Amino acid sequence: MGKHTSEHKNHAQIVQLLQDGHYFFHKGLKAYKERNLKRASKLIQRAVHLEPRDSEMLSQLAVIYSEMGQYQESNDLLDYILANLETEMPECHYFKANNFAHLGLFQEAYKEAAAYSDADPDGEFSEENDSLLELLDLGDGGPEDSLYDQDELLIKQDRAKSLLESGQLAEAVAALEEITHEYPELWSAYNNLALAHFYSGNVVKAKQTAYQVLNNNEGNLHALCNLLVFYYYEREDEKVAELSDQLSNVYPMLFEQRYKLGATLSLVGRYDIGYKWLRSLYKSGFEGDDTFYYWLSCSAYFTGHKEFAETVWRKVESQYPGADRPAPWIERREVLPSSVEQRLAAYYISSTKGETEHLEAVIRSKRITAPFENHFVKLLLNGDSAAADVSEDALFAYQTVKLLEEAEQDEMKTEVMSCWVFHVIQQIRAAGPLKNVSGWAAAIYYIWKEAHGKHDTKKETAAQFGISPATLTKYMKYIDGILE
Repeated sequence: MGKHTSEHKNHAQIVQLLQDGHYFFHKGLKAYKERNLKRASKLIQRAVHLEPRDSEMLSQLAVIYSEMGQYQESNDLLDYILANLETEMPECHYFKANNFAHLGLFQEAYKEAAAYSDADPDGEFSEENDSLLELLDLGDGGPEDSLYDQDELLIKQDRAKSLLESGQLAEAVAALEEITHEYPELWSAYNNLALAHFYSGNVVKAKQTAYQVLNNNEGNLHALCNLLVFYYYEREDEKVAELSDQLSNVYPMLFEQRYKLGATLSLVGRYDIGYKWLRSLYKSGFEGDDTFYYWLSCSAYFTGHKEFAETVWRKVESQYPGADRPAPWIERREVLPSSVEQRLAAYYISSTKGETEHLEAVIRSKRITAPFENHFVKLLLNGDSAAADVSEDALFAYQTVKLLEEAEQDEMKTEVMSCWVFHVIQQIRAAGPLKNVSGWAAAIYYIWKEAHGKHDTKKETAAQFGISPATLTKYMKYIDGILE
């Protein structure tokens, strides 16, 4: 028995030694030749995890990503190779040129193809590269004429990012929709669009956009992480468990991807995997923002590294003294209401009770990830004086509930009515447009009263909200339509 156990252990050790990065790489190449790209990418990801400085493995993974339509991810890997491993690896420029061409970024494609031609004029891909240069240099459609379009895209992307970060969500959605229309395979823009919808409280459109990315660009890490966040905040626990298990087997090479994956998994409570990736960044000298250190500290604490967690948190407090928020392990013990509607109702009811300290703590904390919710709480605290600094969506929600409060103050303070009201508001925001607050508020009020056997006439309700009976009827039909 003892001999058998010893032999089994030795055999296991031999197998483990054989299964190094090159083992998985060659398995991945075999899958690639069989055109099983998904399996090939997973195997070579494992190889890269074991041999992170092997440029051949990384470039092969970049090629596979490109064939899977993951052009941006492919270029990220190629940039990593050129910046950190092989500064003179000409084929990287050729691969990047193809990726940019697929993305419709022809100016960048031309630059990379020219760089390959200069570096290796008689190289392995010289014929294909010359054909690509000819294709890109077509007179009126050539790179010089596309320079303006290229610059315009960069300006549009910067503007959309600025709008998103400043909480101008309706404008951000419009800007990102324009970009995705013009560049239908620029998946980073779709991912930002999904976040813009989510921050606006439109979780349905946020999910639809993430699904659209994944249907066309399977395995897109940012889309998967976004989707996991959406599931988490909607308390779709089975989907959270399934997707977090899937993401726990991903091995990202790039710092940005490690950050995204580590922070997302920490958010949903997979602190073990989250800590692994965030800690690896920290050890590599990565200088993150306060959000990075928040999740590093949080995941460290909940994986038993309490001393390190406290050290990191002291760093946050010293570098960001104005934050004034509790340590993440205290904050994370608080349970959020399970849906956006319930959270909005909870904030509103707190405001009617004069619980300003609670609302101020909510603003300071990391419990709100969506600017829409953050802006709504600011309006509850500061009233119309905050109107200039908040999104159109938040102002619409605030003005609607204030009109309803004037009409039905006592019932609006109840959880039943306020939750229903915010559910309707969420549906209105998804359907739009956010005009005529009085019309929407009157229709919500009348439908609620009618459902509870309180028979105010349409004429009386319309007069109460300063609109005509015809306008009331129109908005009631709108609500009936969006609630079907």
